[in-house]
Amino acid sequence: MTIRSSLSTAPRGPRARRRTALVAAVAAAGLLLTACGGDSGDSGSMDGMDHGGSRPSTGSASAPAGGKNPAPGAFNDADVMFAQMMIPHHEQALEMSALADGRARDAEIKKLSARIAGAQKPEIEKMRSWLAAWGKPESAGGGMDHGSESGSGSESGSDAESGSGMSGMMTAQDMAGLKASQGKDFDRKFAQLMIDHHRGAVEMAEDERKNGRNATARKLADEVVAGQSTEIDELTAILGRL
Repeated sequence: MTIRSSLSTAPRGPRARRRTALVAAVAAAGLLLTACGGDSGDSGSMDGMDHGGSRPSTGSASAPAGGKNPAPGAFNDADVMFAQMMIPHHEQALEMSALADGRARDAEIKKLSARIAGAQKPEIEKMRSWLAAWGKPESAGGGMDHGSESGSGSESGSDAESGSGMSGMMTAQDMAGLKASQGKDFDRKFAQLMIDHHRGAVEMAEDERKNGRNATARKLADEVVAGQSTEIDELTAILGRL
């Protein structure tokens, strides 16, 4: 009360008015800084809650410069692992299919091997584009050690031994036996090995359908299950008559 009285009775010259205005400006700035600081703290706290609430393995794909995002939306570790494992799995199927040229005798084996190559090569490119958009390596590296247990370091699918963690993969011995066969013997070996190979792909695709998050990856998994299940039935029928 005393302060208010003294201020109201103080001389109101230019200097006093400037001093009063300065005090008011400083007080207003202090209130503004306090409010901003409170907002920043709240925002940072919310950011921390958001990051903590979402799994570190989850992210969103970014479109390549000047291009369309090949796998838009969120993705998780299951999506990444699906692509990283299915690429070498498909590559081995391409290698197996290529052997049919000059070795296969059965017309259906020749036709089916060409269809497998025609379907799986574009799928490899799709999955590579996803990994690039997700900022992930093509190989799982230390996570899965695709083929690293063989010690060869080769990128060839056939060099990945059965211990690579990918179901249905042929061993080097399997591939050598297929390469050495001809005619009806090749047809039988090819059908049986490809049935096992396809079953492994279906198993991985089923895992992606169950655990994956990215819609594009899950769609391809659906296609793998449908397409390769049909081919398993066809190969089984061929094997039965050979």
